[in-house]
Amino acid sequence: MGCNFLLFVGVTLIVVKAAANPAKPEFHRDVLPILQAKCQSCHRPGEAAPFSLLSFKEARPWAKAIKNAVATSKMPPWSADPTVGKWKNERRLLPEEIKLLAAWADSGAVEGKPLKKPASPPAFTQGWQIGKPDSILAMAEPYSVPATGVIDYQWILVPGFKEDKWIQAFEVRPGHREVVHHVAAFLRRPGSKWLEDLKPGVPSPKLPKSSEAGNSDGIIAEYVPGIPPLVLPDGYAFKLTAGTDIMLQVHYTPNGKAVEDVSKVGIIFARERPRYRVLTTAAVSPTLRIPPNEANYVTKAFLTFGTEVEVLGINPHMHLRGKRAEVRVTYPDGRKEELLLVPKYDFNWQITYEPAVAWKWPAGTKLEAVATFDNSANNPANPDPTKEVRWGDQTFDEMMAFYMHVAIPVDQEPRTLYQRAPAPNPYPKPASMGGKE
Repeated sequence: MGCNFLLFVGVTLIVVKAAANPAKPEFHRDVLPILQAKCQSCHRPGEAAPFSLLSFKEARPWAKAIKNAVATSKMPPWSADPTVGKWKNERRLLPEEIKLLAAWADSGAVEGKPLKKPASPPAFTQGWQIGKPDSILAMAEPYSVPATGVIDYQWILVPGFKEDKWIQAFEVRPGHREVVHHVAAFLRRPGSKWLEDLKPGVPSPKLPKSSEAGNSDGIIAEYVPGIPPLVLPDGYAFKLTAGTDIMLQVHYTPNGKAVEDVSKVGIIFARERPRYRVLTTAAVSPTLRIPPNEANYVTKAFLTFGTEVEVLGINPHMHLRGKRAEVRVTYPDGRKEELLLVPKYDFNWQITYEPAVAWKWPAGTKLEAVATFDNSANNPANPDPTKEVRWGDQTFDEMMAFYMHVAIPVDQEPRTLYQRAPAPNPYPKPASMGGKE
């Protein structure tokens, strides 16, 4: 009996020890599926990320960096509070995924044996993500990006079409993603004086004086690292009115190597007349006046819809002093709903949050957008905490605009979107105050 007791104790100790020391996480079995699902869309050759994570050989040197990035929620980029709203394009890691990646780094980042049936790798599309475009609009000449320095963002005029077009997919494709921070595509209606001095396809670093006479008519799409192209559901499309120009705003960030960039725009037209017209609108607060050394400057913008509307996505936009973003609505019956909370806004990741199910609001719904700015020395990105900051295009200025893609029946007058209709205009009011960084 004594031997049996000792044997029982020994087995128990072995079991306890095994439970206390579970198998080390392995790359092929544990880590690779996470990288495939949440990281490789950017971390692969030809994309914006600075290194690839397609294989063990590529990922192993970055094990500690991966641990730190996911532990601090720096990667993958996703700023929304998980307790507010459900999102179709959410890429936040689960707590157990973060714990596993950290354990892999801490236990030596071992490779392990390749699985007999490995997880199927994502089928990444090479070239145009929207498929073969029906039309490609490109810069007329390359822009020389120097190896170092700070570059004023460039404006590029891309002439539109001679007839009305319905756009279902729109992709901005940089020539060199490693030096392009973002590209925003704005619309300019026929006859507008906004940036009228630009030559088609030729980058211009400054706003011509004549730009003061006009403004953009909304933003149609943008490129920011990690953000997919704009692809609308079947039956939904933007209307590009005949003679409307596309104005590209390109923000270049030198990375130590001089390159020649030619950025392009790819468009896929709707195959048939859509059922819903998609418009870009925004809740905007252009009267910013942020005092020096102010750590919590709060401003609000409101937008009341004059018709029933479907909202496909929302994009809070601020600059380097942006700190926090909130969106809520009040329905006509008095009910209130919190839609989005971004507790730590990050200028480097301009995310359009797409609700898991498109929001459908009745006429009279009032949207409230709240933005908080940090103009203090505690903000490491702050260019100058001693300066009063107002609205402006430059990154060292500020903006407060919550952009939205909204849909109404195709034959409905766009002016009905607003409770107080503006003067007759085929474009929504106003989606921009001049630019977006």
